[in-house]
Amino acid sequence: MTATPKRKGARSTKDIPPDILVRLNRGELETANLVEWLAVDQRLLLENVLSEAGKTNYLSPILARIELLPKQTVNTINEAVGTGLLEQATTHNDNKLLPLLATHTADLVRCWATYTIGKNPELDIATTLQHIQPFAADTHFGVREIAWLAVRHKIAADIETSIAILADWTANDDENIRRFVSEATRPRGVWCEHIEQLKAQPELGLPMLEPLKSDPAKYVRDSVGNWLNDASKTRPDFVRELCKRWQHESDTKETRYIVKKALRTVGAE
Repeated sequence: MTATPKRKGARSTKDIPPDILVRLNRGELETANLVEWLAVDQRLLLENVLSEAGKTNYLSPILARIELLPKQTVNTINEAVGTGLLEQATTHNDNKLLPLLATHTADLVRCWATYTIGKNPELDIATTLQHIQPFAADTHFGVREIAWLAVRHKIAADIETSIAILADWTANDDENIRRFVSEATRPRGVWCEHIEQLKAQPELGLPMLEPLKSDPAKYVRDSVGNWLNDASKTRPDFVRELCKRWQHESDTKETRYIVKKALRTVGAE
């Protein structure tokens, strides 16, 4: 995939230049910000991508899947398209489509690709995480967010195996991959179902959290702090004790930052 030159996105949908919106819907550009990300017509983008790939027969069943959604949002449509593309590729024994999606210029198309991983019942959790890691490291914010959303249900279904695998990711040089570790496993999370096992037993997450307690990247520290703040809603005792220990063991500004974020709703006592 060729890197797209950085652009400054419009501040509102009405300010997106018409030629830019056309190119976004053709899949020729990455979105530059959330405004553009929300403005893309995924149905039109899908039609253009499938037409370019010579797979127009896949379009109608996927559009029908979208129409059945009780609530049509960017995220629900994204999931429906990704799931539909997996279904069509499987039905037609098509081994060319999914690699095309994974390396596409358009970030929303790469988002669809994450769901072809997360929704594939043939992939166990180890293989799922192996396949999702490149998307966790994607240069685009939208792909990174959808990557953890796409596989979170599999992580929650086998939390102990997932944690054992993700704990190794904390040593990765890429801060995006390290951030995925904590963001994908947040007990409460954002726009997603809670992980009840981690709400009740947040100590299970320590193999992942301990290596990140003084992470140099703010992107990671924010996520770790939010992870612990999630846990504090059900296990404030655990979070307070952990933060107290971390402050004693790791007297760094990075750890202090995480502790402050972790305790922001329960206090240190």
